[in-house]
Amino acid sequence: MSYSDVIAIAGGWEGYRVAGARTIVTSDAKRIEVELIALSQDEMVCGSCGGRCTSVHETTKRVIRDLPILDAQTYLIVHRRRLLCPQCGPTLERLSWLAKYARVTRRLAESVARLCGVVSVKHVAQYLGLSWDQVKEIDKRSLTERVGTVDLSNIEVLGMDEFALHKGHRYATVIIEPYRKEVLWIGKGRSRESIRPFFTQLGPHGCKRLKAVVMDMNASYEEEIKQHSPQADIVYDLFHVVAKYGREVIDRVRVDEANRLKEDKKARKVVKTSRWLLLRNSENVKGDDMLRLQELLEANRSLLTVYLLKDDLKQLWKFTCIEEAGLFWEQWHQRAMESGIPPLILFARRLKGYLQGILNHCLWPLHTGILEGINNKIKVIKRMAYGFRDHEYFFLKIRAAFPGIPG
Repeated sequence: MSYSDVIAIAGGWEGYRVAGARTIVTSDAKRIEVELIALSQDEMVCGSCGGRCTSVHETTKRVIRDLPILDAQTYLIVHRRRLLCPQCGPTLERLSWLAKYARVTRRLAESVARLCGVVSVKHVAQYLGLSWDQVKEIDKRSLTERVGTVDLSNIEVLGMDEFALHKGHRYATVIIEPYRKEVLWIGKGRSRESIRPFFTQLGPHGCKRLKAVVMDMNASYEEEIKQHSPQADIVYDLFHVVAKYGREVIDRVRVDEANRLKEDKKARKVVKTSRWLLLRNSENVKGDDMLRLQELLEANRSLLTVYLLKDDLKQLWKFTCIEEAGLFWEQWHQRAMESGIPPLILFARRLKGYLQGILNHCLWPLHTGILEGINNKIKVIKRMAYGFRDHEYFFLKIRAAFPGIPG
């Protein structure tokens, strides 16, 4: 068996035969060039309409990349036929192993897409000897084919959150189906105008079908939802409310207490350096940190009050009965108002306006935990690529990472 026969068997280029093969060795790499010539003209198929063709318009040579053979990069010199289709006129022949205008074989493109799912575009390009732009476009085309369209026909519940695109407060919005854990849509910005295209895509019937939307206390999101789906219940997420409490109450009280203790440098330092200790969930505080926390709270009444009310506030999301949750809220709100701590009082007054969205959690036990997981995955994707200049490609990568759990 000749060298060309072995190459032909390994290659399996349907409809073509190997006319010749040679190996070229340079200081940088080793490459194999394989010349392919079309077989008989009996089975020619139009690349546009799929109809049978009997005549060839012209034949041109194209250099096509294929998967490496052993340790050598593989280049195909393909005598590509343009057929004379009765319906379409001159058009490229349809081939099972090569897309219409592609410069790489289907199997190489599939390998590129699989590798891009686990390593960066840069490393895939280096490994296969392709350009960065070529690898990125192959992966983007593959992602578009896999997740470019989404079925919104049966969506009844949504989750919304924002994430940072770049440093400097540039954001994007991600919308998911929380039960299936599927990313439905991503768009730049976090304003009403930014998310409006999603509701346009959802359509009037889809907007009427929505029953609930879980989100943070973003007024822009809420206003847009009420315009398109006034019947949908707004559900405020525990994570965001507690995070807001940490920023606006615990941090503010901690700073105020540190300033009050400016004459006692040792005590002031203890309070100033206790931020993460106070913000951490109590069940995650152990060992020496627990002793530090206990000593801190025993020595400072204001910090003790806001810390205990933080843990109590979380209990609101454990109720399944709206009436019981409402009664618990009234008790929590009264304690906050009677505390005499200005940041806590201000927070309680503002939170009262969002009470219905908090109580709706009893009807819809939803949370944005999956969205926080998506945000963490987004950070990994960004780090792997050292950032994305093409936001459309970036959003496709995110959607591919969360295709949803089949129902």
